Amino acid sequence: MSPAAGVKAPLLPGSSKSAPAKPPSVSGAVFNVSTSIIGAGIMSIPATLKVLGVVPAFVMIVVIAWLADISVEFLMRYTHAGDTTTYAGVMRESFGRVGSILVQICVMITNLGCLIIFLIIIGDVLSGNQPEGSVHLGVLQQWFGIHWWNTRAFALLFTLIFVLLPLVVFKRVESLRYSSAISVFLAVVFVGISSVMAIMALLEGKTNTPRMVPELDNKAAFFDLFTAVPVIVTAFTFHFNVHPIGFEMDKPSDMISAVRISMVLCAAIYFAIGLFGYLLFGDSIMADILVNFDQNSGSTIGSVLNDIVRLSYALHLMLVFPLVNFSLRANIDEFLFPNKTLLAKDNTRFWSLTLVILAFCYLAAIAIPNIWYFFQFMGSTSAVSLAFIFPGAIALRDAWGISTARDRILAAVMVVLAVVTSTIAISSNIYSLITENQS
Repeated sequence: MSPAAGVKAPLLPGSSKSAPAKPPSVSGAVFNVSTSIIGAGIMSIPATLKVLGVVPAFVMIVVIAWLADISVEFLMRYTHAGDTTTYAGVMRESFGRVGSILVQICVMITNLGCLIIFLIIIGDVLSGNQPEGSVHLGVLQQWFGIHWWNTRAFALLFTLIFVLLPLVVFKRVESLRYSSAISVFLAVVFVGISSVMAIMALLEGKTNTPRMVPELDNKAAFFDLFTAVPVIVTAFTFHFNVHPIGFEMDKPSDMISAVRISMVLCAAIYFAIGLFGYLLFGDSIMADILVNFDQNSGSTIGSVLNDIVRLSYALHLMLVFPLVNFSLRANIDEFLFPNKTLLAKDNTRFWSLTLVILAFCYLAAIAIPNIWYFFQFMGSTSAVSLAFIFPGAIALRDAWGISTARDRILAAVMVVLAVVTSTIAISSNIYSLITENQS
């Protein structure tokens, strides 16, 4: 067993041996879990309400949050029953080396994709973009005009060096509890301002009437419903950080409590931003809601609120970035150097991996103008595997003989639902791409 997979201080323990680190509190874990959950997924939630309708979207958010809570409980219970403290380790105990490799690959695909998406959105907010010839100016360009120093490449490079790099060099996830708390606050600000704008529009009679149920005009519309499911699944996928956060705590029950509180908080935030976004923009809402906030509001107050919404979201993603980077770096290290010493004790390896990840994400964010098809593909494959398929498979495999009949039923339902919906979503996306190319 590799050192990274078997130690009891799971992620990157501090190098100081003088005094043990104080165990994180439940509130600190709530902030870290919530920050891991509320990433790029929040911007696409309003679009799922347009596809599903308000009532089915609410039910889907609640069901997926409930299943995510069950899957975390499976992961924690089976990890504590064995001799490992990592996701890859518990899959290795159940399915051998193949299981651990599958987890590591899925974590790397999901987290690397998320980090690139974060940087693309931050670049859009700060420096704008030009999708299909239409120009959308960024906040810096609207304020100061177009200059070399607020171009996308320079603005992202400045953000990477002076904001993200200082945050990703921490060697304990608990060290990020304050930035995580700020991140959750910014997400609440994002929802709060959106609600204020929706209420203002409601008072002025400018809101759109939300669709309660989906419009099923044809067979294609029915299958489009399944493409919304991966978006919500991705929005609740944080399982790559369950072990780093959970095994820094004194008791497993504390992590379960933190996850349940976070699920309620995040589900409420998701539904609120979905509903208020839908009230504001109706069926004209984009897959990235920030594109709608980029539109001319027609008033000074509206323009100020638009800028605050976009900047708060960009800052939120900057603070989510280091948490996702934590598990990505640890998994790449375990995958490439399974027999090496702990990453925290090898500064050369630690800094090399950190800088290579940042450089790759930066270059990808500059080179790839739009990765939303990849985002949908990720939600239908790697993210759903980490969130539901792997935890359910662990409970069904029952390597330690601790599954109850209820566990096996829930695990089977979880795996079947995940596989069926993901298969239909992938097929529907491929069909849409083919028909678009033909037209």
